[in-house]
Amino acid sequence: MAKKLCGTNYPVSICFIVVNEFCERFSYYGMRAVLTLYFVTYLHWDKDLSTAVYHAFSSLCYFTPILGALIADSWLGKYKTIIYLSILYVIGHVVKSVGAIPTVGSSDVHIALSMVGLILIAFGTGGIKPCVAAFGGDQFDEEHRSERQKFFSIFYMSVNAGSLLSTVITPILRSDVQCFGGDCYALAFGVPAALMIVALVVFTVGSGMYKMSPPQGNILLEVCNCIGFAIKNRWKRSKYDSQKKHWLDWAEEKYSKRLIQEIKMVMRVLVLYIPLPMFWALFDQQGSRWTLQCTRMNMAFGDFFTIEPDQMQMLNALLILLFVPIFDFIIYPLIGLCKINVTPLRKMAVGMIFAALAFGAATLVEIDVVKSVVDPAPAGKCLLQVFNLAEGDVSLMIPGSHLFKEPIPNLQDPAQYETLPASGEDVQFQVTFNGKTSECNHTFLQREAYSLILYPDAAGIQCNVVSDYIKKNDNGKPLLRFLNTQPEAINITVGEVSFHLPSDYSMSPNETVNRGEYPAVSCSSTSGKCSELNLGLLDFGASYTFILMEASGQIVAHRMEDVKANSVHIAWQIPQYVLITIGEVMFSITGLEFSYSQAPANMKSVLQAGWLLTVAFGNVIVLIVAEGAGMEQWKEFLLFAGLLLGVCIIFSVMANFYTYVDPDQLDKTRMEDSGKEEDDDDEDHVKKKSNDVKLNKRGKSTRL
Repeated sequence: MAKKLCGTNYPVSICFIVVNEFCERFSYYGMRAVLTLYFVTYLHWDKDLSTAVYHAFSSLCYFTPILGALIADSWLGKYKTIIYLSILYVIGHVVKSVGAIPTVGSSDVHIALSMVGLILIAFGTGGIKPCVAAFGGDQFDEEHRSERQKFFSIFYMSVNAGSLLSTVITPILRSDVQCFGGDCYALAFGVPAALMIVALVVFTVGSGMYKMSPPQGNILLEVCNCIGFAIKNRWKRSKYDSQKKHWLDWAEEKYSKRLIQEIKMVMRVLVLYIPLPMFWALFDQQGSRWTLQCTRMNMAFGDFFTIEPDQMQMLNALLILLFVPIFDFIIYPLIGLCKINVTPLRKMAVGMIFAALAFGAATLVEIDVVKSVVDPAPAGKCLLQVFNLAEGDVSLMIPGSHLFKEPIPNLQDPAQYETLPASGEDVQFQVTFNGKTSECNHTFLQREAYSLILYPDAAGIQCNVVSDYIKKNDNGKPLLRFLNTQPEAINITVGEVSFHLPSDYSMSPNETVNRGEYPAVSCSSTSGKCSELNLGLLDFGASYTFILMEASGQIVAHRMEDVKANSVHIAWQIPQYVLITIGEVMFSITGLEFSYSQAPANMKSVLQAGWLLTVAFGNVIVLIVAEGAGMEQWKEFLLFAGLLLGVCIIFSVMANFYTYVDPDQLDKTRMEDSGKEEDDDDEDHVKKKSNDVKLNKRGKSTRL
């Protein structure tokens, strides 16, 4: 007899299962939280490719549960399936972590290891997904159904707790811990790998307490075989046999009527599932497009704390824990008091509307976010800004151009980049200072950005052109560079980043630093004129050029802002997270309950597999749009919102024609129907035999 927790009917074995699920979900969501930024900042993929691969991985994670169910029910059983696929899961995490170590091979090796690791993780997490919860339910005796129901609530809470903690912790490990000269993705992936090892060990330790059921045969496989037989039989016999009321009735000669009737019930629900992937196409963009949106927002909450872009996803898990009891105990009962009949399908339709509204909110945020972004120059053009380091105003003229009509003041921070023709030939500049005019020529490439530096020397004004990096940093952190105007080399250390600046108007490359105040930056030079520099606040998303010059016998840093800091605060994402989470509560949780209630007991796993496939196909939709649409982000958000509203209308029409069934009543009458089925089968057999004789007399055979 299974051991019980003190004074309860709960088996001790469920403790190991709940802890296993917590660690596994921590492992999965923690890894996935930093995955998009890993693609963008570590593998240096563009945002569209990063989004596509992220959703391809998510899609694979929801295709593989079918494979796990087949293995567990037809071959190994749930326990061995969880053990073997968890080992595969751990190997995938380890491979993924090794691929995030910069010293291990070239970039091609990193990509190969990352992809292999993700594939193994997808097979591991997807394969055990349909097994763990069901295995936990198997631990309870039939007379303890109420305890089993409470177990599933505890199980669901462990999933969300693991998700919440991991989406807070792993981004901190990535950004706050520096390794190999940058963000520590190896640690951010390594800790989830360690948690998956813990999950496997904990699950294995409880092996002596588990109640294990042998494989019973896969009902999903039987359903597929029945459907396949019906289609094949109809194709072969429809030419000479009488028409059936339903195409599944063509399987009657091999499969029981009860099974066929149950499949009909399931098929009616699966037809309703057809529009559902569009909801998941929006929902799962929290970890891709919405995370990338965060990188272009101000993530500081005053002087108290800052949030990492990949941490914002934890808001969904937090709100789920808050909204589920609110809806169950307050909102739904209040609606019931108003005598409003809110069916499960209506709840799901309303959930779709809330998800569409969430993307409408994301669209409004995105429109404001892009205002601080410098748009690249169109084909045949380039971008140019001018730094005037002369001791007075300078007039700049480009023959054939109306740019720079007004004199450029000394050390003026350019308000914006100007667009300049870039034909690949030299562009002539005429520079006038103190009545003297000098000329300089430079070649510009199209779609590039440049800074033109004007500085004095004995002959007048000299020109120097440097390339600019106008894209905002992919991780949201500020970029900075230094221009040394002094006749001596200068060394500067900003945080953990060092700059070495040769003499005479040399420009350092852009480097990434953490956001924050820098009132006393270490600086050294041979003359001793440079000891500390005040850089002020280096804010999210900005790119700075600091011009080092002498003032009152000391070297000071004059600040220029090449790319404006992120002006939209990350708190503006909260409304879209609130809306998408309300949509999840009304759509996802209700959908699971609906799927469970509308299927006979032995068909619930079939509908569960169908439900998971809607998530997989939703990620496929994002993959296609991300790679194929090529539109501005706010337009893409608006497109998804519009598509979901359109799908919601279609779903509502389909739901209006759906008739709810009582599968429990079907289960109660199984024994009654089984006897009747045997009699009907005998009658059908006699009729079929008689028809065979008649058909054979006409020279037609019915044998398959």
